[in-house]
Amino acid sequence: MEVVEYTDPVCPWAWGSEPKFRRLRALLAGRARWRPVYALMFDEDEDDPAPDQAAETAWYARFVEDVGAHTRAPHAVRLHWVAATSRPASLAAVAAAEQGSLVAESVVRRLRESMFVLGEPADTEGRVCAAVGGLPGLDRERLRRDLADPGVRERLARDRAEARRPPPEVMGLRDPPPHPGAAKQAGEGYRYALPTLVFVGSAGRRVVPGWRPLDEYLAAARAVAPEVPVPAAESWGLLSPDDALERHKSLTGPDLEVLTGGSAPPVRAIRVHTGNGPLWLQPAYANGHPALGVDA
Repeated sequence: MEVVEYTDPVCPWAWGSEPKFRRLRALLAGRARWRPVYALMFDEDEDDPAPDQAAETAWYARFVEDVGAHTRAPHAVRLHWVAATSRPASLAAVAAAEQGSLVAESVVRRLRESMFVLGEPADTEGRVCAAVGGLPGLDRERLRRDLADPGVRERLARDRAEARRPPPEVMGLRDPPPHPGAAKQAGEGYRYALPTLVFVGSAGRRVVPGWRPLDEYLAAARAVAPEVPVPAAESWGLLSPDDALERHKSLTGPDLEVLTGGSAPPVRAIRVHTGNGPLWLQPAYANGHPALGVDA
């Protein structure tokens, strides 16, 4: 089957959904192709600059905190500004995929941590490059070249266009709060709410938008591809805290609960304080991490 993830590096609901999506990718490994689509949640072509930047930042910081109350994801002690655009971060995510899916996942994670841990969204190319400094496995010079590649820019343009073709079933959706996933207005049209997963298989397609439990994603996978054996979430593939850290390099409290079935932190992790619980970093991943200010 194929799983299409409509997302954005600076979306707080997507950040809060990472533990579930990490677990889901593990459960579907070898069974599904996962395709991220970057929707450009903040786009200069659709969003006018706020007349009062300080007031906009204060409002958005409260919004991120409210989302964190549902997702329990970390948020910054202080949000320094609202992203003027999510285009540079999204372009970096697309460009990083040229170096493999694992590198791309690490780049997106760092960009999210810049926003939700440091409070400094990577909304310029310079800030993107600073955010991914020291990232293990990333060829930064290649990333810089790929950021300017017309083919990479065209792929992001296709992602943006695809995300602005939401299907009828998510238009005016009235499912229960906190985030039912109804399509969002974008300029003169609409786009998918973020995150949204679309499952496509031999038996059709299912759209699972907004903030949903892991079991709902698994049910959609089984419905669209009944011939694919999908393990039960509670009984397969849980990791030890240290193995989870080695695999993912960066863990939140919800990550630990979903990936390990417990709350014990990894032994060798570097702990980072946030406004909503700690973040644990694998030592090599911590080198150059912007939340630490200096090499760990």
